[in-house]
Amino acid sequence: MSWIKDKAHAELARIREAKEKQVYPYFRPFESGGLHTTIAGKPLVNFSSNDYLGLTNHPKVKEAAKAAIDRYACGLSSSRVQATTVLHVELEERLARWFHFPKCLVTTTGYQAMVGTIMSLADIDTTIILDQLSHACILDGSFLAGGVPKNGSEIRFFNHNSARSLERVLKTRERKNALVCIEGIYSLDGDQATIKELLEVCARHDACLVLDDAHGSGTLGVHGRGILEEHGLEGAFPTEKLVVVSTFSKTFGGIGGIILGDEEVVDHIKHRARSFLFSATLPAPIAAAANTILTMLEESGPELVAELRSKAEYMRTSLTQVGFDLGMSNTHIMPVMCREERKALFMHVALLENGVMMVPITYPGVKEGEERLRVNVTRGHTREDMDRAIELLQIYGEAFFVLSGEDIGPLEL
Repeated sequence: MSWIKDKAHAELARIREAKEKQVYPYFRPFESGGLHTTIAGKPLVNFSSNDYLGLTNHPKVKEAAKAAIDRYACGLSSSRVQATTVLHVELEERLARWFHFPKCLVTTTGYQAMVGTIMSLADIDTTIILDQLSHACILDGSFLAGGVPKNGSEIRFFNHNSARSLERVLKTRERKNALVCIEGIYSLDGDQATIKELLEVCARHDACLVLDDAHGSGTLGVHGRGILEEHGLEGAFPTEKLVVVSTFSKTFGGIGGIILGDEEVVDHIKHRARSFLFSATLPAPIAAAANTILTMLEESGPELVAELRSKAEYMRTSLTQVGFDLGMSNTHIMPVMCREERKALFMHVALLENGVMMVPITYPGVKEGEERLRVNVTRGHTREDMDRAIELLQIYGEAFFVLSGEDIGPLEL
């Protein structure tokens, strides 16, 4: 065998074992879209979806996408450099106005947006400073920027959500420029950034900030504009020092990235980000769907966000009363902490057999001892969906000693 075959075989040992034990939880094929779907003909309610406002299957959204197919086809067969439509331009202009930023750039994925932003802005004169719980797209963009021959950035980390730790790193950085990268809501823990304190530290040290608000767009703030609106900070930090990155793959019901900032900063990213310049254009039907959802947010944002928050609060209160540990969560994303891989996997399988999908997060996605089920509450979930999930969680939380924290004993993975 070749060395790459040998490497793949060795690395897949853990995957093979999980499949043999019938607890492998990933890549299960849905037979329809939406929060209520089927796998292998069996109905289930999906609590791992990021469709936070439940608009992906809205008839108006699907109609807009279908109309865009008739006008633009499924794809544009090139990158945005030579494949930009009036629909892309209109969407960027509308998003900039709605988010209260001078300029917006739409990319094909949120991952590309973040990687391209960091690589475009950071160079040999830059220290990139990351929260220790940073998402993979932030890490990858930083590592790529740090690895550029003869022009690589310094990379440092600060303790999660700690303004004091961030200040220590800013004081001891080796490069003259500082680029701080944080998230509005941390996707595996469900907690919000301590945004006000972190912005104050950045201001004191003349640092620029990249804010990944993928999970806050459409869910935080009265109108859903994200964590800055949530904490009354829109306009509080100069836009020439702030870049907000978001996505269409959550609230906006599709796929795609959003980059918001100062006009020249965004134009610089537009002409420099390799992940944007060398990727195919976001398909027009996806842009049309996002445009339609944006209209819904403009017209009914407060009502949509309030309904999501009401359901999230009901789920949080119920799970807490049952006795589950939800970690640091204070949003609609709630980790049900199992703190052991086999408990998380067995819980997932038991729930799935009963028509409820909650994906387990295990090492290396989280540290060993922090394994959990990721529970995302959306506006599209009904009270019956939530009550059924709570009932099943309590039954299997007790059966697998997740509620008590005791060891399962003789059960093996």
